[in-house]
Amino acid sequence: MASIHYLTDIQLGFDSLAFLPQECLRVGINRPLVVTDKGVVAAGLVQRVLDVLEAGSPPVFDDTPSNPTQAMVIAAADLYRQNNCDGLIAVGGGSSIDLAKAAALAATHPGSLTSYATVEGGSVRITDAVAPVIAVPTTAGSGSEVARGAAVIVEDGRKLSFHSWHLLPKSAICDPTLTFGLPPSLTAGTGMDAVSHCIETFLSPAFNPPADAIALDGLERAWTHIERATSDGNDCDARLHMMSASLQGAMAFQKGVGCAHAMAHALGSIAVDGQARLHHGTLTAVLLPAVLRFNETAQSVVQNRNYARMRRAMGLADGADIAQAVSDMNARLGLPTGLKQMGVDESRFDEIISYARADYCHRSNPREASRADYRTMLTESL
Repeated sequence: MASIHYLTDIQLGFDSLAFLPQECLRVGINRPLVVTDKGVVAAGLVQRVLDVLEAGSPPVFDDTPSNPTQAMVIAAADLYRQNNCDGLIAVGGGSSIDLAKAAALAATHPGSLTSYATVEGGSVRITDAVAPVIAVPTTAGSGSEVARGAAVIVEDGRKLSFHSWHLLPKSAICDPTLTFGLPPSLTAGTGMDAVSHCIETFLSPAFNPPADAIALDGLERAWTHIERATSDGNDCDARLHMMSASLQGAMAFQKGVGCAHAMAHALGSIAVDGQARLHHGTLTAVLLPAVLRFNETAQSVVQNRNYARMRRAMGLADGADIAQAVSDMNARLGLPTGLKQMGVDESRFDEIISYARADYCHRSNPREASRADYRTMLTESL
């Protein structure tokens, strides 16, 4: 049996930001907390949102890190309560949107945030008391604006996911003009995250034909337009299709994703050489070729047919090596060619593998991956 949910109200298109006031009214947000990061503020995008809102001077939490942390979630939840807010508007990429979801949970539910994590069995404890969230994405990749999950690095260093339909944003304002001028490296990294979502969820063995169709269409859009969006930050058509591919990948990944995301979550939970944690989308791009090779060796009629359908969506020749095509795309986009360029070496493999095998994405990969399999994939990704 398949349980299929597509619940977020989406405004997709140029100048859709103008719909924000009526969406606030529709979902009952009168005193919003705006959640964002300092880069988005500096780019003037938060001011665009405030100008449209015409709601006085709502409090703004702009301390979202590149990977949301429990400490910042609690800080945002405290600001929410201090200002007697009744909803959150997330303005930014997946990190800001995930942090807003987690703050909406923390501000309305008692006890430790960790107790609500999926791996701790916490999903069932998340109720409809979660504060409403409106997501305004400024990148095209994570799809968090239409997803029921949020990823947070908790106090013990683990990167945990929180899943509940109550965490799903009530509204998504997807205005491609908010992605204009996004730096090429960030356009490429977030865009390849959308590609990986579409590919991994399509390969997931769960039965969900609508999700498969949405994922394939999203893959075609992303694969066709990502190079143009990366090379020209103001290409209207490319930006529109990338924003659509982003939300489509997330609409579809209720099926689950796979090993690339399990390893990316593990790698995203550790600091490398004392530096900020690694960018999630770039990690999935680097890891995806090895995972594609691993999954393709699971010989089955269904798997062979799925790879053939992906080749058609990507405009590749029959029998083409999809893993190599992804590697080539990464190179053309200027992304790292391997984990070593990102500061990762074999010394972290045992830690990464343990995290990956405990990650919820591990379970929805189309082929069971052992510790040895993960080590092989990581080695191939170096």
